[in-house]
Amino acid sequence: MKVNEDAEGRRSDLRRVTVIGTGLIGTSIALALRAHNVDVALSDPDASSLRLACDLGAGRPLEENASSAPADLAVIAAPPAVVPAVLRDAQNRGLAQVYTDVASVKASVLREAERSGCDMATFVPGHPMGGREKHGPGAARADLFLGRSWALCPTGKADPGSVAAVIELARVCGADPLILDAEAHDRAVALVSHAPHVASSAVAARLSGGDETALTLAGQGVRDVTRIAGGDPAMWEEILSHNALPVAEVLAEVAEDLAATAEALRSLAGAAEGVDVLEPVRDLLSRGRVGHGRIPGKHGSVSRPEYTVMPVVIPDEPGALGRLFAAAATAGVNIEDVRIEHSPGLPLGVAELYVLPEVLDTLAEALSADGWSVHPGA
Repeated sequence: MKVNEDAEGRRSDLRRVTVIGTGLIGTSIALALRAHNVDVALSDPDASSLRLACDLGAGRPLEENASSAPADLAVIAAPPAVVPAVLRDAQNRGLAQVYTDVASVKASVLREAERSGCDMATFVPGHPMGGREKHGPGAARADLFLGRSWALCPTGKADPGSVAAVIELARVCGADPLILDAEAHDRAVALVSHAPHVASSAVAARLSGGDETALTLAGQGVRDVTRIAGGDPAMWEEILSHNALPVAEVLAEVAEDLAATAEALRSLAGAAEGVDVLEPVRDLLSRGRVGHGRIPGKHGSVSRPEYTVMPVVIPDEPGALGRLFAAAATAGVNIEDVRIEHSPGLPLGVAELYVLPEVLDTLAEALSADGWSVHPGA
């Protein structure tokens, strides 16, 4: 269930938040909260991670004493396996009035939290759908969740006020809160996150044995497909183990598609003239294009506008991309997306600017007048 309320310009009701865990997600949440002047206390067993998060302006170290009032909310930014234990400890210490987590699996966390005797009235499981292939506080960004969905999976025991507090957290971070049950969440992330990560890793694993000549031919396509394979293997092993069956079901379907495609390609060489053996290939490619078109666009929009690509030659030097963006801004053109194609062995590359079709000519004229080498229609 989508929670429909525009939070832009709203004053947050959250005043004090404790974030337990200063990795990528925890620190990004803390940075977003600090941008809204929320008092953030940070805790992490890794002293160096905690120190870096504090130095980045994400908050101050948590100080506990008998006179400390509980925070409005505590965010447990820890791996799924330890969330229940951390939650129970935080509740026993009275760190906050409401608690949430950010683990990317929910059903197993909920089961263990209930089994451990956690207070389910004040616990609202959450999962912000934002991340990067990098990890740690150094990769954190205050805008990491901007326009992203933030899943909330409260049980029937959750107090309405607790749910409202976590909805407020998501909104302050610029995300769109979405309420659904834990099992539905785990099936959804198996489809859109966990299985794609395995598929990306499978393609990237093929490159580990590729010869150097082949790898020099790698372009943006293979970089796009394998980008998320750069994630921490240990972290992803834990995620997959906590959502094993839903992920396995998606991967089995992917494997069937790949097997049918491989068989069709193998049979092509021996096929009689006029015999069409490529139907499985066409079918997969067609369904793939349809599926790609269903991925929400900017700001979570269901409709994906058709952008036009404008290639611009750009020197590989500091500030070049900034100057290009500034020239587009001066022309009054919004760059909807950008991809960079590097030229191996050369001090330049191609910036592919994605813009609305109606502004293509305006942008081309402005950039050309500014001295850029533009290639509209290339």
